[in-house]
Amino acid sequence: MYSLNAIVPLAILLAPVKHVYAGFSPSSASNVAVYWGQNSYGQSSGGLEQQELSYYCAMPEIDVIQLAFLTVVDGTGGQPEINFANAGNNCSTFEGTALLDCPQIAADIATCQQTYGTTILLSIGGSTYTEGGFSSSDDAVTAANNIWAIFGPEQSGSSALRPFGSSFVDGFDFDFETTVSNTAPFANQLRSLMDADTSQSWYLTAAPQCPYPDVADNPMLNGTVSMDAVFVQFYNNYCGLQSYTAGSSTQNNFNFDTWDNWAKTVSLNPAVKVFLGVPAGSSAAGSGYEPPSTLTPIIDYCQQFSSFGGVMMWDASQAVANSGFLDAVKSALTG
Repeated sequence: MYSLNAIVPLAILLAPVKHVYAGFSPSSASNVAVYWGQNSYGQSSGGLEQQELSYYCAMPEIDVIQLAFLTVVDGTGGQPEINFANAGNNCSTFEGTALLDCPQIAADIATCQQTYGTTILLSIGGSTYTEGGFSSSDDAVTAANNIWAIFGPEQSGSSALRPFGSSFVDGFDFDFETTVSNTAPFANQLRSLMDADTSQSWYLTAAPQCPYPDVADNPMLNGTVSMDAVFVQFYNNYCGLQSYTAGSSTQNNFNFDTWDNWAKTVSLNPAVKVFLGVPAGSSAAGSGYEPPSTLTPIIDYCQQFSSFGGVMMWDASQAVANSGFLDAVKSALTG
């Protein structure tokens, strides 16, 4: 005969596991942010092909997803352009423009935010961005107003074309890979528009490469724009993850400490969070990929810095194809 004391623990053990979902937390050091939209793993069919957005939002390890990318700010018909690789196959195009109309992604954004609490950002730039920025500060402000009208909350009486319908993103990310003009007034106008809307929390982020200062994003990061987080790319550079010296309290090329100092002494927002940006698979970057066994000590090292906000991954398709990677990173952050 089983005793009650033996049965109760078994009942607890067999109880369904409840996943805990949460969006970006500025006070947390265990956030996981993942870029989605470029199908980096490169499969054209099957389970490892990039899946719809909500598939990744349902993963409790992920707190933030950056939609990659808005590749043109002022394109055909004066409208921006977005590219989400195979996910764009379910979109149409607004007449007279090259702007996609994506009802499936719109529905997924709502599901991600309302069901899973995932923070959704729209990343502007990417490696194919070639506009070079804005001709003047006024031009940059006008462009920011347009981007807000198109991708921010619906505005009464607005005739803006909206790729995500009534859905909207929770903020914007800047991933410029080359020098871009007048980005500071562009970013500051978006910041002002978000700050004026007190209905929810809004976020402004950037994805600089690890060499400091970052050539492309420095005009926004030199104390001129209030950022909530930076997703520093510690890959494809001499200061990438591969340069970390295991067991050493001081580092040479691996420079997370430099970015921590930036956060505390240069950033307009001294509470900005610095993310450790990593490739999520061996084919996600030219250099810098580290498997969980060697990545975990790097995460442990970065956790000593008060600005540390978590890990950023490129990208969602790579993270899923690399079995166990996402879970291992989240465990390293929370363990």
